[in-house]
Amino acid sequence: MPAATLTISSRNYSSWSLRGWLVCRMAGLDFETELLSGNDASTRAELLHLSPSFLVPRLCHGEIIVWDTLAIAQYLNEIRPEAGFLPKDAVARAHCRSIAGEMHGGFINLRSALPMNLKARHTHFKIFNGARGDIDRIVTIVDECVSRYDGPYLFGDVPSLADAMLAPVCTRFVTYDVPVSDRTARYRDTILAWPLMQEWTEAALAEPDEIEELDMEF
Repeated sequence: MPAATLTISSRNYSSWSLRGWLVCRMAGLDFETELLSGNDASTRAELLHLSPSFLVPRLCHGEIIVWDTLAIAQYLNEIRPEAGFLPKDAVARAHCRSIAGEMHGGFINLRSALPMNLKARHTHFKIFNGARGDIDRIVTIVDECVSRYDGPYLFGDVPSLADAMLAPVCTRFVTYDVPVSDRTARYRDTILAWPLMQEWTEAALAEPDEIEELDMEF
């Protein structure tokens, strides 16, 4: 029986759940996934408001209970330092932490205007100026990191915590047909081809459509 339980909401809509699941898998943690139903009122509120403050993802590991994606990653980094969440080089490690923190606390316009929806495809989607600034910043982050650290991932040949934090954004770029630089497009495709992302996406596509409000036509 798995030693830990990760509670998540929708695989299709919840970017925070995706990030929490990715870091648990990257750490090699033996865990089972508990999926909250979209019929639950509090879960619906979390999804519809795209709130990172709701208590999912939540990891229960023995007597340890930790929620919030970044807190889960920090906990796993303590107990599984071999997972390689952060680069070995001190300069790159600080850079990785900064990007993960920026992704965790910022990009509100992007989250609101382009919610994660792995099943949807909106070609020629009109992006308002506030979200465009967030997209430009992410493209700058990706282009600089992949170039500086010799990609294909942000900090070299293997995924880091920063990649787990940016993974949901890569799905948004596809969902909303977002034009990006060539280097960022290659990074996006690398992330989407990551076996862990393939596994998550497959489960998301099989998930029942419970939140009709998030399937509106744009």
